[in-house]
Amino acid sequence: MPRRRPKSEPRPASNARASANGGEEGPPEPLRIIGGRFRGSKLAYEALTQDGAKVTRPMKHRVRESIFNLVGLRAGGKHALDLFAGTGALGLEALSRGAVLATLIERHIPTAEVVRQNINSLGVADVCVLKTTSAFLWIRRDLPAFDTQNPWLVFVSPPYSFFVERTDQMLAMIEALTHAAPPESLIVVEADERFDFGLLPGGVRPDRNSPGWDVREYAPAVVGVLEV
Repeated sequence: MPRRRPKSEPRPASNARASANGGEEGPPEPLRIIGGRFRGSKLAYEALTQDGAKVTRPMKHRVRESIFNLVGLRAGGKHALDLFAGTGALGLEALSRGAVLATLIERHIPTAEVVRQNINSLGVADVCVLKTTSAFLWIRRDLPAFDTQNPWLVFVSPPYSFFVERTDQMLAMIEALTHAAPPESLIVVEADERFDFGLLPGGVRPDRNSPGWDVREYAPAVVGVLEV
C-alpha cells in the first residue's frame, strides 16, 4: 500500500481527538453511547486547561460507529484497553457492547476526572480501571503483567500528530501490543492520512481473505483493525 500523502494544509498538532463537528466551529453535538445496553447515555467531555481551552474533543460519532461496525459482535467477552482515553467513550462503548472489563488510560489529570465521572454515571466502576499515566509509560511498565485470561479489544487513538511527531514510539507501542495480545484479540488504530499503515506489523491486507490490517477511511480519520 503506498504511503498516504499529507494534505496541502496539514492538520494542526493537537492534544485532542477529532471534534464532534469534524473540526468545524459551532456547538458540538452531545456525546452519547451509540449502541448496546447503555445506548443513548450521555457522556461528559468538558475538561479544560488552565487557560480555559478544551483538552478533549470527542471522536466523531460516525467514526466511532464505523469502528464498532468493523468490530461487530467481537467486543463480547473482551477486555477493552483504551490507551488514549480522552472521554473514555471507546472503552465505555465497548462495555456497552459486551466487553467484560475495561482499562482506560489518560495522562491529563482533569480529563481523567471526566473519564471517572463517565464511568460512575454508567455505573461500571466495578469493571473499569482508570490509570492516570502516560500510555507510553504504561506499555513499558505494565503491559507485561496485563490480563491475558480475556482476549483484548485495544484502542490506539491518540492525537493524530503523534503518528507524525512520535512515529517510532507509536510503531513500538503497536508492535508490543501485537506481540503481547492473547489469541482472538483485536487492535484498533485511528490515525489520519499522513500515517502509512503499511508500516504496522503484519502490513495492510490486500483483500478480505488475507491476514493483516483492515484499513478504512472515514475522513479525516483512517482506521485500521487487526485480529491477532
